[in-house]
Amino acid sequence: MSITYRPWADGDDLALLQILGDASHPALAEGRALLRPASESPFVRTIVAEDDGVPVAAGVVSEASVHPERLWVYIEVARERQREGIGSTLLAMLRQELGAAPVQRLRGKVELDSPGASFAASAGFAPLQHSQVVVVHPKALPLVPLHEDGSQVIEDLATGSVELTRALWDFYRAVHDWDPPADLSVGRVNQLFLGDASGAHGAVVLRENGAIRAFAISYAGTAPDDPTVAPPAERPADEPTDVLLGYDPSVHNPSFALGQLLALLVATYPVAVEVDESMGDLTDLLAPLIAEGRAEVVQRTLIVAD
Repeated sequence: MSITYRPWADGDDLALLQILGDASHPALAEGRALLRPASESPFVRTIVAEDDGVPVAAGVVSEASVHPERLWVYIEVARERQREGIGSTLLAMLRQELGAAPVQRLRGKVELDSPGASFAASAGFAPLQHSQVVVVHPKALPLVPLHEDGSQVIEDLATGSVELTRALWDFYRAVHDWDPPADLSVGRVNQLFLGDASGAHGAVVLRENGAIRAFAISYAGTAPDDPTVAPPAERPADEPTDVLLGYDPSVHNPSFALGQLLALLVATYPVAVEVDESMGDLTDLLAPLIAEGRAEVVQRTLIVAD
């Protein structure tokens, strides 16, 4: 074995795809999207490991504008070349590049109980957040009538809505105190989470006394939580619709409004909702549905950090 290491070059994406195969988990697909040439703004460094001129592994550290306190790190080694120290060497080399980075702390995303999770643990990374994608089956919740006094209404909103963008960002910041977001403008938030590149298709909100209490945004694929992640891919028509489900964090017990809106969403078709442990009210709403078989967890992911 004669492994050599070099910066990213044109054509490495296709060469690595032939060796690594298709991504078997969304965390792999998102990580591969980070692999690209070095740059200073945003800060990116990518290193490729070769065996006799053939790429067999790659690693990258990448600045993230939504969560600026840590850099994303991603390392993938061909299955047949794992446990040879290549991944550890890539991580050590990437750490040496951090002197020019705006921050030196790292975070990564791994599939729960995977070789990647084991590697991260052995490298000194600890769990920062547990996330899961939950598919809620049709008619999982009974429809709950809106208040008879007219104080509640369901409304479609355009994804360009400033009001919707602010509601989304208030929710996002409230449930991400474990990895604080940057101070972004409304326009930038809309571009990242509701713009054309995000895959956002439409939005529906539940208003109470005129204010948005819960909202649901549908996506062509998994909703992005960072601009360094590639835009979502189109999903087959028979798969659940990906939905970003959120609520007004300033009100007490938003679970009722969330349940009303979710019941409407799954009246006919299933939806897939990504939920972190920090999303207490949403987690509490989904937990009994999972326990009773009215919803199922289809993906478990760990955010880990050094």
